[in-house]
Amino acid sequence: MYKLAILASGSGSNAENIIRYFQHHEEIKVTLVLANKPDAYVLQRAKDLQVPFRIFDKALFTSPDFSAQLLSEGITHLVFAGFLWLAPSHLIGAFPNRIVNIHPALLPKFGGKGMYGQAVHQAVVDAKEATSGITIHLVNEKYDKGKPLFQASCALDAHDTADTVAQKVHQLEYEHFPRVIENWICNKI
Repeated sequence: MYKLAILASGSGSNAENIIRYFQHHEEIKVTLVLANKPDAYVLQRAKDLQVPFRIFDKALFTSPDFSAQLLSEGITHLVFAGFLWLAPSHLIGAFPNRIVNIHPALLPKFGGKGMYGQAVHQAVVDAKEATSGITIHLVNEKYDKGKPLFQASCALDAHDTADTVAQKVHQLEYEHFPRVIENWICNKI
């Protein structure tokens, strides 16, 4: 059985979608939700779905004890779902090619430090892009530079705002993220 830990910083809509997708999966189960903000709504979602959860701080996250604890609990893969901190080297080393992230744009465009959420969507609108989308990629020690596993795009028009782009991108996230995680873990991509 593959055991996922989801790391999140905010609302957790992608985390909930992933948890629900794998609830009755024969090979993959979400066994832990981790949040770096005590008021992150993802914690309530985990509680409602009866998935164990914990809050952690920067000191623990940057310590090798964080990786050691996850490994001791049998966690096999990590999913960053709206998680905004850069992965430390001990985490990359403990979970080589077993950490995945979703980015709300078509990388390599609109990636890097500070490019998340509405900032990404506004940058896409300001650049008058004809498309936007999602990139699901492996995590390395640089923001949004890990190997891409999957991209999906959506058409934009001149009337789109950052909010409407966000809605289109969220639909792609909900549609594709759990399935791509499944294919990645089961070595189909």
